[in-house]
Amino acid sequence: MRKLIMLVFLAIAVAAVSASSAAAKPRGHNGKIVTNSDNLTTGTEQVYTVDPDGTDQHLVADNSEVGQWSPEGTRITLFGDLGELLFNVDDGSSVDLGLPGSRYPDLLLFCSVWSPNGARLACEGFGQTDPSLNGVYTLRSSDGGDLQRVTYDPNGDDCPSDYSPNGDRLVVTRANDTTYELDTVKVDGSGLKRITPNGMQFNFCEGNWSPQGNDIAFSAHVPNGDYHSSVWVVHFNGAGLHQLPIAGPCGGPFSDPSTFGCFRPIWSPDGRKILFGRNQDDGQRDLYTVNPNGSGLFQVTHTDDISEFNGDWGTHPVTP
Repeated sequence: MRKLIMLVFLAIAVAAVSASSAAAKPRGHNGKIVTNSDNLTTGTEQVYTVDPDGTDQHLVADNSEVGQWSPEGTRITLFGDLGELLFNVDDGSSVDLGLPGSRYPDLLLFCSVWSPNGARLACEGFGQTDPSLNGVYTLRSSDGGDLQRVTYDPNGDDCPSDYSPNGDRLVVTRANDTTYELDTVKVDGSGLKRITPNGMQFNFCEGNWSPQGNDIAFSAHVPNGDYHSSVWVVHFNGAGLHQLPIAGPCGGPFSDPSTFGCFRPIWSPDGRKILFGRNQDDGQRDLYTVNPNGSGLFQVTHTDDISEFNGDWGTHPVTP
């Protein structure tokens, strides 16, 4: 009996530890990276895919921007002249959900964030004439239906940047006249929790959840806007905030020509790397990766005429 009681207590303890993270998911396969890029020759915004070793950089779309890879690694959320599309990078097919403004005439919805099971998209929403409609929404990725409101921020801007690995929460930037913070919130709108300290000047609509569910990466100008941005990681409950010590270094005053700006960190699908953009003196940007502790700096892209600044790391197979 005593042994049985101990086993019960052990099971409860294990369950508590598991619940302390946002439900780790199995490690994914590190596939292709998709990037938002500025073509410095043509002046157009472009979307590319590239393998993590920097090879096989391929133009996907011109005059467009990209959100996230779909969980199965075949589609991206694409924003361009044709509106918002769920675009298949292999065969060029696409699905038009009638966004941003046709399907729901009272709203403008910018839906770039996939749920972990691929069933829903999270959206930055604005009332077309009624600012009380501003907030985060989700809808079905299959047809754009089943619109559900998550947050309310009249006259402000709530921007979702990622789901937790179990799909129960979102990381959201809240920006209005009195508030600028990075939050997590349950998909039913409850449990809004701030995870950045007052006054922290992080970059808007960042916050990328680690596949293991414990940590959220973002970039910020610390101690103030006179400094380059650097990469930061915080526990999903707001604890353990720290800067990654990336060689270069990342951060430092704009007046110091030896420092770099590092921004838009994204976890690799297996959680063993972090992808980010880096530049110097607001010049051309390339993509780099590091280990989660900031070591092992590796340059992915070497494109003098293309400036990559953010995107996503998916599971689409790399080029053999």
